[in-house]
Amino acid sequence: MNKLKFSKDEGSDFYKELNERIEQYFSEKGIRKTGNKTMIFKIILYFILDILFYGLMITSTNTLAFYTFYLLMGISVLLTAFNISHDAAHGVAVKSKFWNKLLFSLSFNLQGNNAYVWGKNHNESHHLYTNIEGSDIDVLNNPLFRMTESQELKWFHRYQFIYAPFLYLLYSLNWFFFRETLMLFNLSSRTIKIEIPKNEVVKLIIYKIMYIGYMILLPIYFLPFGWQTVLLAFLLNHFMVSILFVGVLGVSHLSDFVEHPIPDQNNKLDMSWPKLQMCTSVDYNADSKFFNWTLGGFNAHALHHLLPNICHVHYLEILPIFRELAQKHGLNYMEMPYGKSLASHFRFLKGMGTQQTFKPIPFER
Repeated sequence: MNKLKFSKDEGSDFYKELNERIEQYFSEKGIRKTGNKTMIFKIILYFILDILFYGLMITSTNTLAFYTFYLLMGISVLLTAFNISHDAAHGVAVKSKFWNKLLFSLSFNLQGNNAYVWGKNHNESHHLYTNIEGSDIDVLNNPLFRMTESQELKWFHRYQFIYAPFLYLLYSLNWFFFRETLMLFNLSSRTIKIEIPKNEVVKLIIYKIMYIGYMILLPIYFLPFGWQTVLLAFLLNHFMVSILFVGVLGVSHLSDFVEHPIPDQNNKLDMSWPKLQMCTSVDYNADSKFFNWTLGGFNAHALHHLLPNICHVHYLEILPIFRELAQKHGLNYMEMPYGKSLASHFRFLKGMGTQQTFKPIPFER
């Protein structure tokens, strides 16, 4: 991973005042930045739903009930990841470091993925160097997609905006079966190679075996529907989770409004870190109570990137401060309805697949 240096600009003053105002807000309210009673309720609720739907699935008496509860469990687990895993990874779901670590580990590893690898690279790569190839772990180097100007433009990329939704269905299956497995051999579909500590390799293998056990083998053993029915439910669940996951996150950084900054030969960017976050992130319906509750604040992505030390349950209250200061310091806060962000995502795919040089379009409210 290329470590970068930043410059000082209007984003530096914005970030300084933002932190001062946020500290003032929490001080005056007499509350912590971590989760409150609402967050505790959500943690209990989502874990209960995970267990409940699994229990109903594994005791189903007909195929309709089996598929229904299997898919409901999939949605519940995804919402658990959005609302609990993510904040716990940043240490803000609850006050206790121990419980944050435990919540993150449980809610992530039990999905068959490695919490350590994702958490480390999410915090130390994606959050620091958003959208910068060679520094941000989430910048893909997948031959089927062209996501940055430096990647070779091939003839079939002109169709990537058409075939993308079909490949998006495979996102979580790729993550579970291939993405982390390739990392074991120091290979990756990302632009950065990752080495996994030996103890985490053991955990990765154990949890993947466990996941296959309770998601495929146990239903086959306990239920009379046959392995084909169970395997189809497993695949449908991953298709559903994948399209929802990409639909929530893909529009935030893959948009024809956002930038993919390129550092100079000394690995220095001509902008500050706060400005980088503002020009590489799109927020949609940031003030929506429904999205805040269901998506765990993922729809307020620029806000989260700049204030990862704050639990998402506080986003709606601090959003006016964020908007006010962005405007005061002349920073473009790219906030829009979800439909507009989704259209922008597909324009990005189409443009990146047909143009050798692709520049973001100016954002206007």
